[in-house]
Amino acid sequence: MRARVTAHFKNQRITPKADARIAIKAVLMLALFLMPLILILTVAMPAWSALLLAVLMGVGMAGVGMGVMHDGLHGSISRRNWVNEWLGGTMYLLGSDSFTWKIQHNGAHHTHTNVDEVDHDINPPRLLRFCEHAPLWRIHRLQHVYSFFFYGLLTVVKLGNDFFSLARAKRNGDPKHSAHPFKLHFLAMAGVKLAHVGLFIVLPLLFTPFAWWQVLLGFAAMHFTCGIILGTVFQLAHVVEGAHQPLPNAQGVIPTDWTVHELLTTANFSPRSRLLTWFTGGLNFQIEHHLFPYVSHLHYPDIAPIVQRTAEEFGLPYNVKPTLVKAIGSHVRRLRQLGDPFRYAQR
Repeated sequence: MRARVTAHFKNQRITPKADARIAIKAVLMLALFLMPLILILTVAMPAWSALLLAVLMGVGMAGVGMGVMHDGLHGSISRRNWVNEWLGGTMYLLGSDSFTWKIQHNGAHHTHTNVDEVDHDINPPRLLRFCEHAPLWRIHRLQHVYSFFFYGLLTVVKLGNDFFSLARAKRNGDPKHSAHPFKLHFLAMAGVKLAHVGLFIVLPLLFTPFAWWQVLLGFAAMHFTCGIILGTVFQLAHVVEGAHQPLPNAQGVIPTDWTVHELLTTANFSPRSRLLTWFTGGLNFQIEHHLFPYVSHLHYPDIAPIVQRTAEEFGLPYNVKPTLVKAIGSHVRRLRQLGDPFRYAQR
């Protein structure tokens, strides 16, 4: 599979990294995220208009995260590392931290996809049960109803969770991070969080006539909009029908090849939607992204047929939900199954 994808880029005489389209996307997404804030700070408007702009900011915030930051921190935008780090640094505008994100996402999630207690993406707070090996509670019977609300809390909760992730990284003692200045990073992270709060809460309090509760409502609306977009997109890739959740053997090893593991645990959705592909930064092509994270998402639609053809040739699954609606439906059914497996199995 890798040889065929590499041959595709060689035959087309193109780089697997991004081209000028990523610059256009970065400008548009950052404008969608920040221009509404500028309007709120400089133009007199009723509170309901500002609230709508806050929701629009949440859409832009999600777009920056999926279409710019994500590729940057995977190193797939440019062969020049400083370009990747600079664009990946847009994560700080979102109030989050790139170091802890790389550990949790690039490391744990991409290496141990859908593995219980290792992949943090399927180990949410206990009110949610994303893994068939996690403890089952009675409240989980309703998780297909309330889960999407908790998706909306994703980014605002991460404002605080990054500190726990940093502490966990230090406690685990990974040799790769032994020289990392954790104390200095903790202070820098706190500065980023305060700057985020200052930009989106303090400035509106100082330069607009809105009451404090209206400003906080707008801040919450921005984060909730962003969170529900990101949370839904993330879960449509791994918590859907047909996505496996394997356990390691007695020696702590997943007994399949890593490439096979990614095909078994990952799903695509709505691959024909150009708008969705553009807005989500190709995260609807999660199979291609997991197999080739160093390739820019701009190329996923072109290499997807190669990946699918090769998987089918070797008798391996290529899990695709044809539309966004069908993907969401599959996710809801999977949540119901995980929340009430005995009742669901009888149907």
